[in-house]
Amino acid sequence: MNIIRVHTVDSTNRLLKELSPVVACHSFVWRSVHATSSEATPNRDLLEEGTILVADTQTAGRGQQGRSWEAASGQNITCSLLLYPDFLSLKQHFLLSEIVALGVKDSLDSFAPHLSPFSIKWPNDIYYENRKIAGILIENDIMQQQITRSIVGIGLNVNQEVFTSDAPNPVSLKQLLGKSVDIDEVLEEMHRRIMYWYQKLKDGQFDDISTAYYDALYRKTGFYRYEDKQGVFNAQIQSVSNDGFLHLLTNKGEERCYAFKEVAFVS
Repeated sequence: MNIIRVHTVDSTNRLLKELSPVVACHSFVWRSVHATSSEATPNRDLLEEGTILVADTQTAGRGQQGRSWEAASGQNITCSLLLYPDFLSLKQHFLLSEIVALGVKDSLDSFAPHLSPFSIKWPNDIYYENRKIAGILIENDIMQQQITRSIVGIGLNVNQEVFTSDAPNPVSLKQLLGKSVDIDEVLEEMHRRIMYWYQKLKDGQFDDISTAYYDALYRKTGFYRYEDKQGVFNAQIQSVSNDGFLHLLTNKGEERCYAFKEVAFVS
């Protein structure tokens, strides 16, 4: 595992992009199933695939929907992973989100085998029961409808015990386990698990990946409250399609389909 360590940086995603420049630095941020194309070719001679950049302190880490990511210095994992998935077309980009979320979830499960499994809150937050422990932000460069470079930003709460932001439901591994955890061990295991799923992606095992992702979904079974622009309603998850859309079935038998940001889970 090729690791670049920095003490303080505004954004690990930004710095890793600078260290793996492309011919044209145009990209789209994977915050949803929507994507916009750009032309960019990575310089692979500079950094090998699988390189991970980790910071003790990240001063401007971003979460989904432009939110900041709170992480006490030296107590958590704030990192970015470099991938070159040029075997994927733009329409397959959601598979990247699936394999990263599965890798993070699996690594957490391995550190807490006596707890109930962690889950993936669509599209790619990692939850323990109703509390968020990790978030993922993927930025892709594309050329001619193929993904050429992905910068995978990951924030994972490891040893932090006090959270001061307005995030409603954070939790850390230490809080769940009742003891401190070696951050480097978590980082190494997380990297290993993500690259395991990434190899499956390279091998074209798309159905296996999507099935595992669906099986790991938060609130996968049963009816729960959701909210869209029309208001609050009760529904259950039917599926997540290959393009990343969430398909719900309401308690009135109505089928609804949503892109990210178009619907929200209600506690």
